[in-house]
Amino acid sequence: MKDEIRICNNISENENGELMFAGVNTLELAKKYGTPLYVMDENRIREKCSAFRDAIAENFGDKGRILYASKACSFKRMYEIVGSEGLLIDVVSVGEIYTAVRAGFNMENAFFHSNNKTDSDIRYAIENKVGHFVVDNAEELDALNRIAPEYGIKQKIILRITPGIDPHTFEAVATGKVDSKFGSAIETGQAEEITAHALRMENLILEGFHCHVGSELFEAPVFIDTARIMLEFVADIKRSLGYSADFLDLGGGFGVKYIASQPTLDIKKTIGEIADFSKKYCKELGIEMPIVGFEPGRAIVADSGLTLYSVGTLKTIPGYKTYVSVDGGMTDNIRYALYKAEYTLAAAGRLNEKPDMKCSVVGKCCESGDIIQENILLPSSISRGDILACFTTGAYHYSMASNYNRIPRPAVVMIADKKDYVAVKRETLADITSLDI
Repeated sequence: MKDEIRICNNISENENGELMFAGVNTLELAKKYGTPLYVMDENRIREKCSAFRDAIAENFGDKGRILYASKACSFKRMYEIVGSEGLLIDVVSVGEIYTAVRAGFNMENAFFHSNNKTDSDIRYAIENKVGHFVVDNAEELDALNRIAPEYGIKQKIILRITPGIDPHTFEAVATGKVDSKFGSAIETGQAEEITAHALRMENLILEGFHCHVGSELFEAPVFIDTARIMLEFVADIKRSLGYSADFLDLGGGFGVKYIASQPTLDIKKTIGEIADFSKKYCKELGIEMPIVGFEPGRAIVADSGLTLYSVGTLKTIPGYKTYVSVDGGMTDNIRYALYKAEYTLAAAGRLNEKPDMKCSVVGKCCESGDIIQENILLPSSISRGDILACFTTGAYHYSMASNYNRIPRPAVVMIADKKDYVAVKRETLADITSLDI
């Protein structure tokens, strides 16, 4: 196997040059379940949950929390797994709330995000006993304060604050800048204003603050800069409003290795450096250390997944390029179209052959932007019916899948201890028209 595809320890090759994933032959999975097919490694998910949980326990003790950012990959089995691993969750819609409830997740351990919660969303979350609302704006504060008494409760909240950091990530996933659609900015004074407003709400209990600055962060400095700004804000609020925050959620954004040239996140080291800084800085600021939360999503599930495709048409334009078409595309992987996201791909049955053909792997959708990856190397022997694997697709693939061109979404197959099982059934053509009248 070429070093270029050894991006995670759950990828291997058997004696016949066939791709093994989590100890299972991918060609056999494709034959058994069909393609396109999402495959996820349950053991790897649990390993990542443990890594974050242990790093928090070692460095923050009882002052740390891990919330699984379920927008990365949301279906019932995921909530069962992260719940059994002792993680909290964040949810961003009533659909994710409904899924978690159906999975039997304890919703007291859920945090409800969104920059635009409707009254209906608010009522649904309260009715399902969501523990905390992550309040984005003053209108939401007012609506929540108005609705909570209908249920005879005082709702626990944290406020989303914008620290004004540019983490140098892709523009579409940078969320901590002053002009973000999320949260209230410290720089403009709006963060202090909404805090004062929240403290006046009779039916709400303010427990602290939340922020998130971006994605694909592999080291501690951006998190430390964020912690510095947010802890200074906590100290300023204590001085100006007499309010001491008990909770500070620093969000997610931990990076994942998609291609060989990218680094591998050292979870223990990164969390340790953030904890060391936070403890020292709290002492300098003269404030009590709040409980610190993190929201890894991608970092827990991304490299637990791969997608298997069947090769269809091959088209070479002499002097220009070669296209390798597969039976999936932007309906199961929209990230290249959105972000020009990089991926590692391999011919699952030809790992012992030299990848000597430069080509673009494209999907079957009627869209010129339906591209999975451009200018990659595959064996020139690849042909119709071969199985192609795209690695690191456990995050933002199933959750962002669509029915564009009326294409059914793939199944999700989990592997646990080298045994495979269906976690999400393949969508059928009948499912596609099930809501049509």
